[in-house]
Amino acid sequence: MNNNELETLIRHILTEQLGGTDTAAEPACGCTTCDGQPALFDEVDAAVTAAHAAFLRYQEAPLKTRSAIISAIRCELADTLVALSEAAADETGMGNKADKILKNKAALENTPGVEDLVTTALTGDEGMVLFEYSPYGVIGAVAPSTNPTETIINNCISMLAAGNTIYFSPHPGAKHISLKLVAQIEEIAFRTCGIHNLVVTVKEPSFEATQQMMAHPKIALLAITGGPGIVTMGLKSGKKVVGAGAGNPPCLVDETAEVVKAAQDIVSGAAFDYNLPCIAEKSVIVVDCVADQLIQQMREFGAYQITDPAQITQLRDTCIKKGAANKALVGKSPTLILEAAGLPCPAKPPKLIIVEVPADDALVMTEQLMPVLPIVRVDNFEQGLALSLKVEGGLHHTAIMHSQNVSRLNKAAHLMQTSIFVKNGPSYAGIGVGAEGFTTFTIATPTGEGTTSARTFGRLRRCVLTNGFSIR
Repeated sequence: MNNNELETLIRHILTEQLGGTDTAAEPACGCTTCDGQPALFDEVDAAVTAAHAAFLRYQEAPLKTRSAIISAIRCELADTLVALSEAAADETGMGNKADKILKNKAALENTPGVEDLVTTALTGDEGMVLFEYSPYGVIGAVAPSTNPTETIINNCISMLAAGNTIYFSPHPGAKHISLKLVAQIEEIAFRTCGIHNLVVTVKEPSFEATQQMMAHPKIALLAITGGPGIVTMGLKSGKKVVGAGAGNPPCLVDETAEVVKAAQDIVSGAAFDYNLPCIAEKSVIVVDCVADQLIQQMREFGAYQITDPAQITQLRDTCIKKGAANKALVGKSPTLILEAAGLPCPAKPPKLIIVEVPADDALVMTEQLMPVLPIVRVDNFEQGLALSLKVEGGLHHTAIMHSQNVSRLNKAAHLMQTSIFVKNGPSYAGIGVGAEGFTTFTIATPTGEGTTSARTFGRLRRCVLTNGFSIR
């Protein structure tokens, strides 16, 4: 038996066991617009139509099919994470390979699967009510350039676990690595269950293609991971939207904090992938009596402090252009940012640039996505909390606090009302990196879902049986 015959036999066995159908001869869409290359289409309509046809078949498959696909994705992508991370850093010019490996690993290993779809039941004298999650259909997922592979991996596991199929709209700035990953995941899914086009996209991602996808009648739900502009566009579509928008996470440090640990955590979190994650510390607000110690310890852990007022002005004018982050420097290294500002760089490349500034400074009030961390002194905790609320701006995204005072931690968490609130740890602990909890890269703050998982992408259905099945 040759390799082709063996592969055909294995596919027949798998599809019979997992509820699929062998479709090696032709794509599930029954058309030729994908040029024999499932997942990557010439036109949006063809891609969405193919994903919808795949959904109708996927809907008939048992839950073990979904679990098998997710297990296969975890297994087969594990050895590719280094290459994926390097390619993403090279193509986008943002972040760094080492931290992207950690993010991709977290997305692959720590995103919940089918087990997240918890069934609940209520019983009583009048009968039983069953609550279960069912799929929406074809999800239109918009992926960013800041976390392209992490978001695609995370979304695929969550959405496929919930029983949906997916049309991805990658950011053009991460086109090549995104298309490669989508095609790779589609192939893994097909080899596992025999259904083509569970995950699709178009060969030329564009703003126009995204608009067409959002308006397509067979897109049942939009999941948008990106800036406020693209989320707003999705909200105008008339469809249900799970929208992950902007954040400007403050980090509040009071006088009871373990200052050495706080300094290490802040540098680690703010420097992680050159501050690209939306959850990363974007400013530090510290009570004055421990500020000097905190700054000194941050320097010990690799932060480079600029103290000259003229140099701080140069840095600010370089990083902030017309009231917004300078896109040319988003996700760049501290060394490149110093060079762009015409400032001297220490012999040992710093992990992070830190500057002391006033509370209303543009570096504080603007989401930069750069390893430049402004520090603001305040007189006391109450003043610091008030400023933190102002800096966070009601985005309800992420906040971080270092304190040993439980009452203060509770008060800050209550008033901030952020989707993620990290206490005494680096910001990335909020997405399950080096801490408890599952990983997500779609944090839906504008639409209220918060940290998304498989159940976010399922419709909660209520099934009622009267006069029975209460056996208490």
